[in-house]
Amino acid sequence: MSLAARTVRLNPISRRTYATVSGLNAAARTHATGGNTKNFIGGEFVESKATLWHDVVDPATQTLLTRVPETTSSEFEQAVDAASQAHKTWSRQSVLSRQRFAIELQNQIRQNADALASSIVLEQGKTLADAHGDVLRGLQVVETAIGITSTLIGDKIEVSKDMDTEVRKVSLGVCASISPFNFPAMIPLWTIPMATVTGNTLILKPSERDPGAAMIIAELCERAGLPAGVVNVVHGTVPTVNAICDHPAIKAISFVGGDRAGRHIYERGTKNSKRVQANMGAKNHAVLMPDANQNLALNSIIGAAFGAAGQRCMAVSVVVLVGSAKSWLPELVERAKKLQVNGGFEGGADLGPLISSAAKRRVEGLIASAEEEGGRIHLDGRGISVPGYPNGNFVGPTIMEAATTMRCYREEIFGPALTIISADTLDDALDIINANPYGNGAVIFTQSGATARKFETEVNVGQIGINVPIPVPLPMFAWSGNKGSALGDIGFYGKRIASFTNTQCQTTTSLWRSEDAVGNRASVNMPTLN
Repeated sequence: MSLAARTVRLNPISRRTYATVSGLNAAARTHATGGNTKNFIGGEFVESKATLWHDVVDPATQTLLTRVPETTSSEFEQAVDAASQAHKTWSRQSVLSRQRFAIELQNQIRQNADALASSIVLEQGKTLADAHGDVLRGLQVVETAIGITSTLIGDKIEVSKDMDTEVRKVSLGVCASISPFNFPAMIPLWTIPMATVTGNTLILKPSERDPGAAMIIAELCERAGLPAGVVNVVHGTVPTVNAICDHPAIKAISFVGGDRAGRHIYERGTKNSKRVQANMGAKNHAVLMPDANQNLALNSIIGAAFGAAGQRCMAVSVVVLVGSAKSWLPELVERAKKLQVNGGFEGGADLGPLISSAAKRRVEGLIASAEEEGGRIHLDGRGISVPGYPNGNFVGPTIMEAATTMRCYREEIFGPALTIISADTLDDALDIINANPYGNGAVIFTQSGATARKFETEVNVGQIGINVPIPVPLPMFAWSGNKGSALGDIGFYGKRIASFTNTQCQTTTSLWRSEDAVGNRASVNMPTLN
């Protein structure tokens, strides 16, 4: 598919010159012609004065789409100042006013879902159907945020005669969100609605690899009636991240991404007295029991392992074949061979390219390491040729049989590569999972309630699936990854999120005694509140 055909899929939604591709603003220089992405500060899309710029390319063709600035320190200060000033008035808006914003944002996202999804395909490489799923999962958080009126209810009790103590949930201030490349819409929508409806303001730093969806969402927030400065978008890499960690006006940081960055942000942010939540690497296991429904299990595993080219933090990257389930490996390989690797806009595509040529080299290197360390490659996706896309970052579905000591098992691959481990019993499978340093999720396929119960109670991960391949909870529940996959004690979204980036509690104890109106003698005794 030609670049013109790929970009025309985006529907016009904007007269802004930051436009993601030409379909968004035919009058402006765009990503498709190498135009610059702008910052969004104080309600305005602002051209950066940066001297360092990062190229964003279509991972299927290597065509330059846009350049992203390394936001300058003065521009970053302007964004934080805009958020700080906006907080003074936004935090005083009624909860119903903030709720109305979430209601209208939901409407705006639904109307412009096609543009968001197409931007994701163009910049990130997902298939169009998968990109729509990215948008939908973010939209679900917006819908949950509409119910914030119940979440923010406080407590009050009469603690003594004529004396009340009241607990109120009040906004924290300026928060920050640092988003990854693999979910360009969903992750910004984990934080924007929850932070804003609770009266906070936000600095969003999208991935420098695919900023388009975040910029569209920023405009949709404006269209939904969000006042200037409540949401601001800045771009960049390590310098921008460090500025977020260090700025005293920023009170909380939400991060999703890799281990190295997550630990750096957590340590630097908490050292500066900020609340930090970090979702990091993963190694999610699927246990395949001999009594499982074979058709359901194999199809589920293939979808969870190879969807989005394996670039999901909840992708199944390890299958533990228990007992006689080892005999199902050839059928697993045969089904994986049938997946179609292609550009994301192409009909019938099951998975698209990896985000970058560097990611492709890394994934292929980990596949090679399996063979070098004595493993067996049953299906090799290296060197795949995709007609019409000779320069794409494609790796085909790969299935490797390995041991837990090998690199391909120990490291997060983040690509369409599935590692097979054998175990004699369920207990052995549980030992393998529980010994792994990561703890995002694990799933089991079985038709035995007793087996499922044992797995559920003994596995040490945060998100458990029973015949469900990707057990990510809906946003009325909290994200619950654990062990080395998460830092911080409160997960993303859910009821508890109001205790993290969104609110702090204040208590007020008040006394209104009727006798004070007529009494004429002061008490000098220690108040005991009896």
